[in-house]
Amino acid sequence: MAENTFSLKIITPERVFFEGDVEMVEFNTTEGEIGIYKNHVPTTVIVKPGILTITMPEEQKIAALHAGFVEILQDSVTILAEIIEWPGEIDEERAEEAKRRAEERLESKADGLDTLRAEIALRRAITRIQAIK
Repeated sequence: MAENTFSLKIITPERVFFEGDVEMVEFNTTEGEIGIYKNHVPTTVIVKPGILTITMPEEQKIAALHAGFVEILQDSVTILAEIIEWPGEIDEERAEEAKRRAEERLESKADGLDTLRAEIALRRAITRIQAIK
């Protein structure tokens, strides 16, 4: 491990999504955007849908991170993700269709509409589209 790197592990219910030494990781939390370097103040945060950026010494990777919890320690970060996808795993046509459906639901303001669920679906679709672009 290089002097300015820390261990990042991203786990989903199905697999270990990512594991390696990184210089920085950035993502959205319920409190706002966060960027983590080595020796960050230990904390736990809740993920909000958005783009996750992993910065390593030789490259940068992005993924669509939708939900989960993060444990931040000074020399390691563990993300327990409910849903996370590499751009190559995303079906752009399906994401565009999900975005359109969510927007239509929100615009309709139909009785019995679960607004929170529709807003989350919209955020997830937008995040997937952003990850592809």
